[in-house]
Order: sequence, then C-alpha cells, then structure tokens
Amino acid sequence: MSENYLKIIAEDKVYPIIRNKSANKTVEIANALIEGGIRVLEINVESPQIYEAIKEVSKYAIVCAGGIITSTQANKAFENGAKIFASPIFQMNLVKISNNLGIPFIAGTTTAKEAYEAWKTRIPLIKIFPAEAMGGTQYVENILRQMPFLNLMPTGNIKLENVISYLEAGAVAVGVGRDFYNDFSPAEITERTKIILKEIRNSAKWKQK
Repeated sequence: MSENYLKIIAEDKVYPIIRNKSANKTVEIANALIEGGIRVLEINVESPQIYEAIKEVSKYAIVCAGGIITSTQANKAFENGAKIFASPIFQMNLVKISNNLGIPFIAGTTTAKEAYEAWKTRIPLIKIFPAEAMGGTQYVENILRQMPFLNLMPTGNIKLENVISYLEAGAVAVGVGRDFYNDFSPAEITERTKIILKEIRNSAKWKQK
C-alpha cells in the first residue's frame, strides 16, 4: 500500500506543502487543496498543534508529515494518521524509523552526492531542497543527466507557473509551498489547484497515451 502513495504523487506530479502553525488554518488550506483535486499533501509539523491537523486531514486524504527530524515526531505523526513522512535532511536514523513503521520516507537532500547516498538506502522519492536557490530547473537537469535513475522532487520557493518546467527537466513531481495558498482564499486555492492539475494533464509530455 505504501508504494501506492508514492505512485499517486508521481501521477499527480504536483505536491502541496503546507507550513502553518495554526491547526485550523492548516485544515482550511488542506480542504481547499483537496477540493481542487489533490490526493496527497504534506503538512509540516510547525507546532505541537499540527498533529491535530494531521489527524483531521488524514481522514479524507493521504497526509505526509513534513519537517520530521526526530523519532518522537515521526511516531506522533504516525499515531495521528500520517501515511508518509518527510524530512529536510537525510539521516540513517530516519530510514530505520521508516522501516520500523512500514511507511515511506521522503528524504531531503541538497547535493548530487546526498541524493545518491539517499538512493543507495532505497529511499524511493528524494527531495532536492532548496531547488530554486541551487539553480532551479538547470540544477535538477544536471543531476539527472549523470544519475537518471534518481526519483527527484524539487522543492523550495517554487511557483506553480514553474512546475511544468521542472517536470520537463526530469523531476518525478514538484513540491510547491506558499505559492499554492499564501494570501489566497479557500476558493482561490481550490481554483489554483484545478488549474495546475489541468495544465499538467494537458501538457503534451504528460498526456496519457
């Protein structure tokens, strides 16, 4: 089942990342994204209250608990319904926790070497963070030119308008944070979600044959 969660991310190709200290606001944003067609989203553990948001949203969507750096965080997120967890870093302790819980771990890496080391531990989906600061689509393309077997998901200040470009550079999916929801009403978030999902489906390279 865990492999199916990552397959959905690869199918949808856009991966929302919610960072907010308010559980209520987090749930509101998540609901708007889900209404727009999102099936998997990341909720960053910005405060202790966020576990309640994870618990609520996981009732009707696949939640990845993000920002995980300790076993305590991972276990609490799992207890509250998280089906995946992600970290801004790559460390073997988190790989072990992932294996023990039986849920996927999305590791955060910055360099080609870190991405390769994560791949060697059989991590199925690897974040490149911060992608924009490291060179954007060209950086992702350069890594994949040497190691096309990596399943990379760039994140970090990426705008919705650049998602297609990252996919064309070889990314499996693209993580988008604030540009999805900051300063937008729930209705606007839903509409933005519908638009980007439609653009991905209609893009020639991603059309189902």
